[in-house]
Amino acid sequence: LPSMQTSGSKPCPCPSFKLREVASMYFTMIAVFLVILVVALQGSAPRRSDFPYKVPLDPQGLLELSWNVSYPEQAVHFQLLIRDLQFGLLFGMSDRGEFENADLAVLWSDGHNSYFGDAWSDAKGQLHMDSQQDYQLLGAQRAPEGLYLLFRRAFSTCDPKDYLIEDGTVHLIYGILEKPVHSLQAINISAIHRGLQRVQLLKPNITIPELPSDMKTMEIVAPDVVIPSQETTYWCYMAELPDGFPKHHIIMYEPVITAGNEALVHHMEVFQCAAEFDSFPHYNGPCDSKMKPDRLNYCRHVLAAWAMGAQAFYYPEEAGLAFGGPGSSRYLRLEIHYHNPLVFKGRHDSSGIRLYYTATLRRYDAGIMELGLVYTPVMAIPPGEDAFILTGYCTDKCTQLALPAAGIRIFASQLHTHLAGRKVVTVLSRDGRERQVVNADGHYSPHFQEIRMLKEVVAVLPGDELITTCTYNTEDRSRATVGGFGILEEMCVNYVHYYPQTQLELCKSAVDPGYLHRYFNLVNRFNDEEVCTCPQVSIPQQFFSVPWNTFNRDVLKSLYGFAPISMHCNKSSAVRFPVRIASQP
Repeated sequence: LPSMQTSGSKPCPCPSFKLREVASMYFTMIAVFLVILVVALQGSAPRRSDFPYKVPLDPQGLLELSWNVSYPEQAVHFQLLIRDLQFGLLFGMSDRGEFENADLAVLWSDGHNSYFGDAWSDAKGQLHMDSQQDYQLLGAQRAPEGLYLLFRRAFSTCDPKDYLIEDGTVHLIYGILEKPVHSLQAINISAIHRGLQRVQLLKPNITIPELPSDMKTMEIVAPDVVIPSQETTYWCYMAELPDGFPKHHIIMYEPVITAGNEALVHHMEVFQCAAEFDSFPHYNGPCDSKMKPDRLNYCRHVLAAWAMGAQAFYYPEEAGLAFGGPGSSRYLRLEIHYHNPLVFKGRHDSSGIRLYYTATLRRYDAGIMELGLVYTPVMAIPPGEDAFILTGYCTDKCTQLALPAAGIRIFASQLHTHLAGRKVVTVLSRDGRERQVVNADGHYSPHFQEIRMLKEVVAVLPGDELITTCTYNTEDRSRATVGGFGILEEMCVNYVHYYPQTQLELCKSAVDPGYLHRYFNLVNRFNDEEVCTCPQVSIPQQFFSVPWNTFNRDVLKSLYGFAPISMHCNKSSAVRFPVRIASQP
């Protein structure tokens, strides 16, 4: 099989094959290759250990993707299991899961011969053969469970039509061809069965710590749930630790998925409840039900989080997450997001998360700290914005007061916004210079949130700054989006997992409210429409009454860029360290 692959992610001269030459040479050999290979390679499936990461692509589980990551080669190797191959399929990547402007590998059949090639779609969704073939077909293998297709793709290529594979979320797309097609251009992507799946392709290459001999396990699972026959369900289940359960360290956790439901269980989280309440009611039902007790809203401290495609989560060998013992609630809330787009009925599920814990406490307690923006309406996004930026600060004054002299080590991170979030990044700044990216997701989706182990531990010293920036899209909204807890309000948060645990639990900021008041006064002076700035009118109402012309948008952006900030440098007791108003770094 001829290779037209460029090596690695380094800049390289792009080959200048003529499209007709490529198509003729490549497709003739691929057609013969596939026919010979599929006939010859009957037998057992490829070894699972060769492809450690796995995710179902479609809700029925007919397409299953496995992959591995080679950092030395700067490439991803894919294995696609097609359980019911008809006349081919499309697989690829795009910015947010669209089939327009997508980078695709296409397998198709005209009823006689099979073809494989690297293609791209234009802004109208029309497919075109790529003049540079960067999806390399490595093999095809027939097994009792279906056809295995093996191919390779470099992280970065010279091809402007190719998707750049980078850290963070990747939106994978697929389409199933149910009828023979005589050419690539004859494929009408709007008429095929298609979908998307989100994954973190570039998993960190982390050495798994040795686990202690006294390790025990605990399964937090929702027993025998009948998955509702609707597309989206959030299911809540209350669990309880035994009476007198002493302090332990969680050192690892992994998902427990009921067999057959792998394509329906989208993500799960285990929360510990607030210690100030002696008891919590039992509950096993939808999280949005009117029957759900209000007290369950006080179960917000994340112990574990998993999303589709994620593997087991390991704590560093010198740290563990404490649970149990004095000052710790016995009550836990499991939350499961079921994604059931085909509206299956009567499907039973007992999924959840398995905790691995030890009574032999490690050297450090791990902690979780909130970075970003305070949940407040003073931070707002005008309607109709394609990429509006808000930034939250954990300032040098806060870390100087709150962190130990030796600093802390961040080893994992969970980024979080609501529905308008499109990008999130946290950087570490020292002595006024950005030194390191803590975590970044340039294709962030609020529908795919997981705790991600970092490729390398980030050391944060007293006097360092942690700056979290979120990018939002409000093109589909007609009024301002304010900060807050509601799903149509917005957040900008990075939950960083670190050790050793300190008293600092929240290090966030917001614009100084006094300067926002000046903004509303300015809007009144320079606009014909009056914006009520009376004390009795809430900040959201003031934002809702702003006429969003170019001037008012630009002034708000400038305000968020230069105005002093109000710092929230909070202990776990909600008492603040003495840091209040600060200039922006």
